[in-house]
Amino acid sequence: MPKNSPTFDFPQDLRDAQAALHQTWNTYEQYAATLPWSAEPMPGWEGDKQLHSSYRSHKEDSPGYTEEQAAEVRRFQDELRRLSAEVVAHLFWDSVDAGDRVAARMALKHAHEPAKGEAV
Repeated sequence: MPKNSPTFDFPQDLRDAQAALHQTWNTYEQYAATLPWSAEPMPGWEGDKQLHSSYRSHKEDSPGYTEEQAAEVRRFQDELRRLSAEVVAHLFWDSVDAGDRVAARMALKHAHEPAKGEAV
């Protein structure tokens, strides 16, 4: 944090909600990377050769998501919405001056990281 930046004493339940949001988002991204590129069955395609390159974009046919995959995506999205609302609507934000709220939000996103010089 730059010099003269305010410091924030985040309540533990807000820190926990932010950490859970971060972890859930990471887990969801890892899961989503294993899914077909389209939720619905879609034909693949091949693009034109790019100018001054041998690169030709393409996608294989997508079988779409299975019922289990679609249900898991919905579960992740529901949990991400719930955790986001818990963080955004926390009463702590009422105690932060309006001009400091963006800085506080950015600080909260990194509150789980060890401070510089701390052992990991």
